[in-house]
Amino acid sequence: MKKTVQYRNAVLTYHVYGSGIPVLLLHGFGETSSIWKQQTEYLSRDCMLVIPDLPGSGESELPGMNGSNLEIGTLADCILSVINKENIKQCIMLGHSMGGYVTLSFAEKYPGKLIAFGFVHSTAFADSDAKKQDRAKGIEAINLNGSYAFLKKMLPGLFADEFKKKNPAVIDALIEEGKHFRKTSLQQYYYAMMERPDTTGVLKNSKLPVLFVIGTEDQAAPLNDLLKQVSLPEIAYIHIIQGVAHMSMLEASEKLNGILKSFINAFD
Repeated sequence: MKKTVQYRNAVLTYHVYGSGIPVLLLHGFGETSSIWKQQTEYLSRDCMLVIPDLPGSGESELPGMNGSNLEIGTLADCILSVINKENIKQCIMLGHSMGGYVTLSFAEKYPGKLIAFGFVHSTAFADSDAKKQDRAKGIEAINLNGSYAFLKKMLPGLFADEFKKKNPAVIDALIEEGKHFRKTSLQQYYYAMMERPDTTGVLKNSKLPVLFVIGTEDQAAPLNDLLKQVSLPEIAYIHIIQGVAHMSMLEASEKLNGILKSFINAFD
């Protein structure tokens, strides 16, 4: 079921499926809630899935920022408005890539709202100087060439080479879904990611169980970087998927489904 909620001057769209323990799935950069379509039917048999379009993605509007740039913490506040609208006291929150950054910010700001949380190909490290430079170049490229041209070039690099060879139609479909993105939304996401702080302290201080899903071929959230983080939480569930890059939702949907279901069921 599609629903909406007001946040500041923006309307946010989210989808609710199934019943049971509440689980929020947060998508990443250049994606919408539809990135979880391979997980939705499977997981909603056992829980209440709440899957929002982050502000500026899908059917959700980007809130006005009065001349300032978007912050990851603002996205976390938007998710709180969805949770409150659904009268959810506590939930499990799982974020992919940029959605993982939002999840960490939420865990820092509103820990009492969480039963557990996790990352699907995401990191608690802040951007390195080199990564910030890459994002700055991306902002300029989006300005010059548009969001569609940028995503057409960027998105294939998130998949493992073998998957790209065998499944070009899957990647093409994802690129086509990105046609709706406004330049401002993608640029503001990059500003937010560039400026986000290191949040490894959130992992270290959290008493909540934390899930890590890691791909061996992931260049955006590299295995070696994530292995430095998995020992930080008091309770960690660690899953390394061989031959997968940054997009296990599509590259290894059945395996990811099993991982997420097992994690969710541990708290039901």
